[in-house]
Amino acid sequence: MSWETIFSLTNGWALVSWLALAAAPRNPKILALILYLGVMLLCLAYAIMFGGLFFGGWGPSKTPDLTTLAGVMALFDSKGGAVLGWTHYLAFDLFIGMWIARDADQKGFSRIVQLPFLFLTLMVGPIGLFAWLIVRDRRSRAQAAKAK
Repeated sequence: MSWETIFSLTNGWALVSWLALAAAPRNPKILALILYLGVMLLCLAYAIMFGGLFFGGWGPSKTPDLTTLAGVMALFDSKGGAVLGWTHYLAFDLFIGMWIARDADQKGFSRIVQLPFLFLTLMVGPIGLFAWLIVRDRRSRAQAAKAK
């Protein structure tokens, strides 16, 4: 299987999971499906690619030193390394998106309010998380003040 095919498959799988997170009912069964069929399968794909690239001879003959910028750049300079890194982003961004959705539900945010944060997390993960942390802090403080 080519790296382009793996890239397309992981992207498609992540998109289906994100659509389910945004549009499907958030009952425990749906959330479990997103976690185990979405996040976990992306993690499994990552683990297989990592093993192949670093121990199975799928990548460069010399394993890059990931403790240096030059080593990380060498890894991402290959198709396999780029797909590996991208799958890492997809898995973690989806996991963070799930956390945001659950947290927003618990704090009483409507789905329409959640969508921009989920979209930002999908597209530019840390910015979406940063924005959500700011908004959730304000809601948490307001809820705490009401409780007093």
